[in-house]
Amino acid sequence: MEDLTMRSYDLTPFYRSTVGFDRLFSLLDQAGSDGGSPGYPPYNIERTGENAYRITVAVSGFAKDELSLVAKENTLTIKGEKVANENSKNEVLYRGIAARAFERAFQLADFVQVKDASLENGLLHVDLVREIPEAKKPRQIAINTGAPKAQVIENSAAQAAA
Repeated sequence: MEDLTMRSYDLTPFYRSTVGFDRLFSLLDQAGSDGGSPGYPPYNIERTGENAYRITVAVSGFAKDELSLVAKENTLTIKGEKVANENSKNEVLYRGIAARAFERAFQLADFVQVKDASLENGLLHVDLVREIPEAKKPRQIAINTGAPKAQVIENSAAQAAA
């Protein structure tokens, strides 16, 4: 028991004292859990540019129509389900090629969108791009010289009461 390291953190105090960071703490909870990410199918995540990424998932044995990609809010879900071939008269003596159903979810950062998806040589490539809207980009603010002019706001209701 002494050799075991504690890998779970209680984030409850942060939930009580912060507003609007629920998604961040949920991601930390998911990252800390051991059962959240199975090893099948294997995948790579690459940065292909300053604001471009690529997820490559090994889906050998799956056809294009047996795969599903769904982007909802900030989650990309990739599902694969093998369609049983009842017309085949061959009996499988040993099954070493994994063709089991899977579902893998990726949490995407804000403003990351799926640009393209392609299936090539048993690898599913999903290209992502981060497109920050102009309203969210930093902008330069001009600094004026001199004292600002005070604006007088007249309240007609206040004058009528006096």
